[in-house]
Amino acid sequence: MIAMRKMVLAANANAAGSHVGEWRHPEAWDRPAANLQNAIRLAQIAEAGKFDLLFLADGNGVRQLDKPDLFRATSPSDRPGVFEPVTLLAALSMATSHIGLVATATTTYDEPFHVARRFASLDHLSGGRAGWNLVTTSNPEDALNFSHTEHMARDTRYPRASEFASVVKGLWDSWADDAFPQDKESGTFLLPEKVRRLHHKGEHFQVQGPLNAPRPPQGHPVIFSAGQSEAGKDLSAQHADCVFAIEGNLANAQRLYADIKGRLPKFGRAEADMRILAGVTIFVGETAAEADALFQQLEDLVSPAVGVDYLSKMLGHRMRDYPLDEPMPIFEDDHVGHTGIGKGILRVAYEEKLTVRETYKRILPQMGGNMFKGDTKSIADTMEEWFTTKACDGFMIAAPVVPTGLERFIRLVVPELRRRGLFREEYEGTTLRGNLGLKTPADAFSC
Repeated sequence: MIAMRKMVLAANANAAGSHVGEWRHPEAWDRPAANLQNAIRLAQIAEAGKFDLLFLADGNGVRQLDKPDLFRATSPSDRPGVFEPVTLLAALSMATSHIGLVATATTTYDEPFHVARRFASLDHLSGGRAGWNLVTTSNPEDALNFSHTEHMARDTRYPRASEFASVVKGLWDSWADDAFPQDKESGTFLLPEKVRRLHHKGEHFQVQGPLNAPRPPQGHPVIFSAGQSEAGKDLSAQHADCVFAIEGNLANAQRLYADIKGRLPKFGRAEADMRILAGVTIFVGETAAEADALFQQLEDLVSPAVGVDYLSKMLGHRMRDYPLDEPMPIFEDDHVGHTGIGKGILRVAYEEKLTVRETYKRILPQMGGNMFKGDTKSIADTMEEWFTTKACDGFMIAAPVVPTGLERFIRLVVPELRRRGLFREEYEGTTLRGNLGLKTPADAFSC
């Protein structure tokens, strides 16, 4: 009998939540900025729920200074007062045993050697639970923090990112799995024949190697990505083990799923080599009315000025220039927002004929992604439909309010998913790759 594949569940680890007003809610943690104890508790809650992984997004600067209302209230995705994510995940690895630990690191303003070393170290510290979210930096002002006067052009960022990923993977393969016998009797600490230099010379990087870290327990830490442009989807198909996908409805999610997985053969990969996780904010209650009440509580914590500024941030256009109760304007230029999220927001606004006000209210609870709201059965029904109809292989969940929203999801929804045979009772593997059902890259010395 073939075992039914299980749904992947990932937890968004932003301690300030996923809604602009969430940190103000009475049940939200007090003083969430750079708070280690909150981060530890959130990781332990997710692990107790048998989640596959905890995800920390990141940026390379303080943003929205030109939007004083939003800057004062803080947008969760800007993270103005947070820990460097790999440093934090190293600490969390000491307080957890099974859950995967995934963080963002940019390919635009970093170096492959640094990224390879940080995530190899995290993989060793955690016993094989590390993951790297590969991104290109989309915020133009970040360039000013890295001795650049101009942001790197898009047609340069993606080729650089692909070469960057290839170098990182090559560095992770610097050593054989058994290169460090550390034999006291013979005096052999390492085997010289089981190390190799990379000797990479490419368009963007020259990296000699080897990496000064043993080969990671997973072979390669799990690589994540989230780009939904044509270049981003190709980058994912070439390098990513998991993709964070954001689409506003089931049909669009199914098309994106088929599109990304359909690109895998071009790079010698099979559909089973990748997991696609749908980004979703989940409002669940004992009843639908309870979920609606929480939703409205958060909506009431955000002023129109903050909401419009947030929409401006997501679209890359000054939305204060447009009437609140008129239809969303048509933007003809190619640049909409900093990622594919902006195009997704406009697609929903145009399809549903939303006004500016209705659009910002739509995206506030889900940061431009999707939202499921209702009682236990309706949430489980929707998740099952997305999972079984190839809209996703699982979900990246933002559960308001932190931490009670995640606790509520685990208490109400996870048992129902288990009852339906969709989610694990216990962790199956000892590594993140093992729990995701992904194969371990072969030791290059044994090929």
